[in-house]
Amino acid sequence: MLFNNPPLTPSLQQKGDNRMAYVGRFAPSPTGPLHFGSLLTAVASYCDAKAQQGQWYVRIEDTDIPRIYPGSEQHILECLDAFQLYPDAEIIFQKDRLDLYEAVIDQLHLAGQVYACACTRKMLGSNHIYAGTCRDLALPFEQQAIRVKVADQSICFQDRLQGQHCSNLKEDLGDFVLKRRDGIINYQLAVVVDDYLQGITHVVRGADLLDNTERQIWLAQLLGYPTLSYMHLPLAMNAQGQKLSKQNLAQALDPTQAPKLLQQALLALHQPAVDLDQPEIMLQQAVLQWNTNLIPHSIELERHYL
Repeated sequence: MLFNNPPLTPSLQQKGDNRMAYVGRFAPSPTGPLHFGSLLTAVASYCDAKAQQGQWYVRIEDTDIPRIYPGSEQHILECLDAFQLYPDAEIIFQKDRLDLYEAVIDQLHLAGQVYACACTRKMLGSNHIYAGTCRDLALPFEQQAIRVKVADQSICFQDRLQGQHCSNLKEDLGDFVLKRRDGIINYQLAVVVDDYLQGITHVVRGADLLDNTERQIWLAQLLGYPTLSYMHLPLAMNAQGQKLSKQNLAQALDPTQAPKLLQQALLALHQPAVDLDQPEIMLQQAVLQWNTNLIPHSIELERHYL
């Protein structure tokens, strides 16, 4: 059952309905240094917000504290400064907001929308769609994973680049984890809560997160949060056909090469060329010329990157 009037705690009742027309964000995870794929998302999200006279925020998604790569948060901040990508509000760090996420889990618990799960990865095997084994067992919540219940229904959304995307919650996704048994808050919960609390209206991110969107829409619906607009960018790939990532040894951005890399990012997004200059001036020109219709409507970019 969806919340008609979500019983938000006072700490969560910050935005109400007074939302701006466009608030976007760049939300990197510090599991490694920023690479060219990260830059594409940062630049696209910034230009898309500014082209519509909107606000642009930065959020460090660091709830998975054991996976934080040493020095990566500092590298993110150095790159933002070097590329002169200045957010319109103070940067927030999710690891400082764990009590907020716990409050939302309590809220969902009171509504009967979550349950404790004792299943381990070994027990689940290769099946990535959870069969609901623990759903009706009423296990205690202590030291267990917490899953949210999904309904046997389809959720569809119209992505600004990728077109219509649909998933059946039960058949394609299954009940998904909001909190791991080791106490780590899952990305799916933290991103939905923070997008709401920051008043985010538009999400611009990589196509590797496309399949997470129905989960996040479902969770937002349970909590009574507004529906967001989504645009999933084509991914930068390496010569081996792999997405640029820390795991695939993607080259870290060199802050001293910011103008050149910014120019390359705009070209990769098929935007009109900008003059090589200080990043702030280049971004001003890019915003004036910004055209999402020119971005490839595909999951991957054709050209390979380091």
